[in-house]
Amino acid sequence: MNTSDPLAQLQALAERFERLAEQHHRVLDEIRSLRHGQEQLVAERAALLNKNEQARSRVEAMITRLKSLEHNA
Repeated sequence: MNTSDPLAQLQALAERFERLAEQHHRVLDEIRSLRHGQEQLVAERAALLNKNEQARSRVEAMITRLKSLEHNA
C-alpha cells in the first residue's frame, strides 16, 4: 500500500473492514449454532436423567415387591 496515497489507504481500510465484518458475522453465526447445540444437549441430558430416575424407581419398586413375596412365601 502506498502510504502517500490517501485514496489507496482508504480503499485498503474499507477492504479490511469488509473482511472483518464478514468474519464477525461468521463468528456470530458459529456462536449462535454452538449455543443452540448446547441448549439441545442440556435438554437431552435432563430427559435422560429423568428416564434414569424413572427406571431406578421402577427397579426399586420391583425389588421391594420381590422382597415382600419372599417374606410371605
